[in-house]
Amino acid sequence: MKLIVKKRKVPLAIRKLRALACRLPPNHPKVPLIMNDLKKREAGYKGECSIDFPLSFLEPKSYFIFHDLRLQDQSRFFQLDTLLLSKEFALIIEVKNIAGSLYFDPHFNQLIRTIEGKEMAFPDPILQVSRQESQLTNWFLKNGFPLLPILSLIVISNPQTIIRTAPENHKLHYKVIHRDALPAKINQMEHSITESSFSEKHLKKAVRLMNKHHIDADFSILERYNLTEKDLIQGVICENCKGNQLFRRHGTWLCTQCQQSSKTAHIHALRDYFYLIGSTITNRQLRDFLSISSSSSATRILQSLNLTSSGANKGRVYSLYFEE
Repeated sequence: MKLIVKKRKVPLAIRKLRALACRLPPNHPKVPLIMNDLKKREAGYKGECSIDFPLSFLEPKSYFIFHDLRLQDQSRFFQLDTLLLSKEFALIIEVKNIAGSLYFDPHFNQLIRTIEGKEMAFPDPILQVSRQESQLTNWFLKNGFPLLPILSLIVISNPQTIIRTAPENHKLHYKVIHRDALPAKINQMEHSITESSFSEKHLKKAVRLMNKHHIDADFSILERYNLTEKDLIQGVICENCKGNQLFRRHGTWLCTQCQQSSKTAHIHALRDYFYLIGSTITNRQLRDFLSISSSSSATRILQSLNLTSSGANKGRVYSLYFEE
């Protein structure tokens, strides 16, 4: 059977960038940079999602599939787009969603993309997956597993992308493939490795430990772009108008521009707060961020969300949590 152990979800960086893009004034000088970074990350995520369909064609077998798995190798972390794990081998799949013509330069270990007559260099994904193979090997050894063949593939998700390399780099096609060739390539691997390195017990233990040891990468999006809370637009923003600030009357959020009303519009605003500022909030911080003056209204909003809290009275701190 094919079992997806760790499902794919929108990466935290994209969720944070989307919230930031909505909370900066349109004329803010950092907006072009942020929108460009968001566009790149969304293209990468779209590429990762594109292999879900080819993977669905795998023959029924004891594969465990992890998406966006992040493990620790000594003091460093390494993240895998997709990992297939079986008793016979582990397969690291690194997805690249890059349009144009790609030249894998074996002499300088770089990837050169040409599109509309312009060249751009990217880090060599072959070096990247080679490092990931080594780190995953170390992770298995550190956790007491027997040696397991670890393979890797670089999957080009755009079917119109042209792949080229130097004549002497004739083995590139073993490592770099187009998306639609993925099932056939995995089938070749299955036939080339027939002996099991892992027992059923090893396999189940590895799955359990990978789930346990996975750590999401978190970071301050404001610090990354050298921003502060003062740069952000406050208030509850109308989802319909995409910018107009709502006001609260008798427990309902109202938009003066489009006349939309909502009882729960503050939830989206608090999600922005969670991604941009932090996972804890006080009554005072909620009033400042939602632009409301009433402490009792803020208390009612917080209580309606059934949040865990600590402290008492003005010192009470509420814990926020939003999952994609």
